[in-house]
Amino acid sequence: METANQKFAKRLRAAMEKAGYEPKPAVLEREFNLRYWGKPMTLHGVRRWLLGESMPKQDKLETLAEWLIVTPQHLRFGEEIGKRIDKRRARWEEAIGYREREAFEAFINLPAPQRKIVKEVIFAFSQVAAQAAEKAPAAAKTATTTRRRTRT
Repeated sequence: METANQKFAKRLRAAMEKAGYEPKPAVLEREFNLRYWGKPMTLHGVRRWLLGESMPKQDKLETLAEWLIVTPQHLRFGEEIGKRIDKRRARWEEAIGYREREAFEAFINLPAPQRKIVKEVIFAFSQVAAQAAEKAPAAAKTATTTRRRTRT
């Protein structure tokens, strides 16, 4: 499994290629140091970025992103996390109607001790529903098997 540093290195190399640069340490060192106003990076340091051995700090990441015309979030995290968040957010938007929003607003306005009790009740109902869902397919399968035996 790839580490976060290795995934970053892949995205950095791809962004460099897309911007028209060869993903080589010498190219990265030269172009980065032309744009970064802090202490210059060494050839060895940028090589470690390209190999996935390390990841730059935020200020350097921002310089890379601005140079390569990508977002810092894309370089650091990729698109996968954003897609998962968007999917989860869309699920909430589709599933929650006016009545649920009212319930959430009322919940938010409760004092902390009462919110804790409400959460515990919701989690208890959720566990019971999950257990019932697990038992339902098994019960349906048993009923089907029993019906088949009685017909033959």
